[in-house]
Amino acid sequence: MFRNFGRWLHAVTKQYHLIRLFILVGLSVFLIISVWGTFKAKTANVYNLKSSLQTTTDIIDANGSKAGSLYSQKGTFVKLDHISKDMQNAVIVTEDRTFWTNYGFSIKGYGRAFLGILLHRQIVGGGSTLTQQLVKNSLLNQKQKLQRKVEEFFLAVEINRIYSKSDILSMYLNNSYFGNGIWGVQDAAKRYFDVNASQLDAAQAATLAAMLRNPSYYDPIHHPDHSKARRNLIVQLMVQNQKISSESGQLAKSQPVEITNGYNYLDSYRYPSYFDAVISEAESRYHLSESELLNKGYKIYTSLDTQIQQQMQGALQQDELFPASNADGTKAQVASIAINPTDGGVMAVMGGRDQNAFRSFNRATQMRRQPGSTIKPLAVYTPAVEAGYKLDTELPNKITSFGKDNYTPKNADDTYSDKIPMYKALANSENIPAVSVLDKIGINKGVSSLENFGIKVAPGDQNLALALGGLERGVTPYQIARAYTAFANEGKIVQTHFIRKIVDAQGVLIAANRKKSPKPIMSKKTAETMTSMMLGVYTQGTGQAAQPANYQIAGKTGSTEVPRSYGIGTKDQWMVAYTPDIVVSTWLGYDKTDAGHFLQGRTEQAITPVFKTEMTNILQYTKDSSFGVKDANQIMSQNSAKHHASGFLGNLQDQLDDARKNVTQWYNQIKGIFPH
Repeated sequence: MFRNFGRWLHAVTKQYHLIRLFILVGLSVFLIISVWGTFKAKTANVYNLKSSLQTTTDIIDANGSKAGSLYSQKGTFVKLDHISKDMQNAVIVTEDRTFWTNYGFSIKGYGRAFLGILLHRQIVGGGSTLTQQLVKNSLLNQKQKLQRKVEEFFLAVEINRIYSKSDILSMYLNNSYFGNGIWGVQDAAKRYFDVNASQLDAAQAATLAAMLRNPSYYDPIHHPDHSKARRNLIVQLMVQNQKISSESGQLAKSQPVEITNGYNYLDSYRYPSYFDAVISEAESRYHLSESELLNKGYKIYTSLDTQIQQQMQGALQQDELFPASNADGTKAQVASIAINPTDGGVMAVMGGRDQNAFRSFNRATQMRRQPGSTIKPLAVYTPAVEAGYKLDTELPNKITSFGKDNYTPKNADDTYSDKIPMYKALANSENIPAVSVLDKIGINKGVSSLENFGIKVAPGDQNLALALGGLERGVTPYQIARAYTAFANEGKIVQTHFIRKIVDAQGVLIAANRKKSPKPIMSKKTAETMTSMMLGVYTQGTGQAAQPANYQIAGKTGSTEVPRSYGIGTKDQWMVAYTPDIVVSTWLGYDKTDAGHFLQGRTEQAITPVFKTEMTNILQYTKDSSFGVKDANQIMSQNSAKHHASGFLGNLQDQLDDARKNVTQWYNQIKGIFPH
């Protein structure tokens, strides 16, 4: 019996120690989490949260004028007394009924989170209280992770400790997302009802509050039925919580969903693609975080030319210039960028059509596509001219196999001849002459030339297909524009940039573009020869239809074909043009090319009206400086005329010499007839 009791006592003691161990481990984990969470809360930017939500960073253009402001998740900030009571109540009764009495967190909310872990093995649901949602929107990301929920708890407690409930509600309403790119209750009131936040009635407030749960699903513009149902539910909750009377509730529920847009998105973030690119450059080149840029009241001085930017945006937003959208509604996309070739400043950029969302994909700076024939001046003809090729050097132009791999290109226009002068081969973008030149001068020279222009060539792309733009990784419109600045800048390439300098709120210099001397990558004479040939692209070559009236531009066109199984069409269409004052690179195509999404027809038909309109609009705001060189066609015509004239005069001189000889001979013959 004593032995059994001893075993029982040992088991109980062991179990007791095990329980103590579990308790100790649990308390240790709790302590560690508490210390870590407290540290995160104390070191977060909580004290400056309110001011950071009101502060914007100004963008200064090339002329020193304010062009707009940077912000993300920031609307027009208004104080709580400028937000209607109906709006405040609509939010509280739906999102956090205990808001005025809780400590910034909800035990029920954490219970739901714990249950989600048990049932679904993941966190389900976001922040429960308004304070927690404010933390999520302003200080944390949106991912549903356990770590985020822990941080959210401690930050919410800290915010609740530092700020009044009125401040928290104000910050929440000014920092909430209301769909269609709209942040903040003031801008939402303007966007959907053309009233100020202080004027929102119960029906309008409930409509906006509905969107906080799911901005897309309860969007009153695109889903008015969903919006109305949710609005009426919120109105009923307001009645039940005695925030409005039953009569007011019935009146609110009877109102139709009517949208009046009085919001002008362009007031602050008016050049989205440019401003997005400024943020990206500040991050990558100057190692400043997005948070710093948006919240510290900096002034960012840029190379933005607002007139050029406005003209570019205006042209590229004209739907009638583009191919019709596909049956599924997919639009052909566009990207364009303009650079000052002398100092490398980016004057304007458009990353796509309907490009309004903050930091959306910028096709001009981030998208890589095969460049097609725009590569020919860079990889083929520049090194050829440097090697001694002349404007009229005769090049092969009939179907031929080149190199050890018997690469056999064909001309896009499917026309051939035994020979073609180099200037015509470039202007007409013939493929066979370009490949023959690269084969003759050597692929290594083409690769080296491209890299001088700032375009790296992968080992797998170092073959004769390079002459036609065969780059697996592709290039960005920004890279192409930068490369062509060398032709406009007497053979020298410059460091391109959006940002000139950044100063803080006190005017202290934070970062600056250190101007580097332009790098010569070809002789001035070569640059002039290349410009002479590329003037012909827009006067008599593949870009002739895109030539803007009364302006002279040089450059190159390019396209890439789709598989023959798709039909006749192209994947990418490019146009690059420059003057001594500006370089513009524009791309047109679909984000995803397949059998149902490609540009119909050959070569650059689709991009031509877009580019012509764009350049016509832009060039009127440039200096219109003269190239200082003649079009290669004009030079060759003049040379031919001189040759013809010199040949005629030469023949006339020969005839006169023969006549003189005949007269002399005749005189000598008859001279003997007469006596001396």
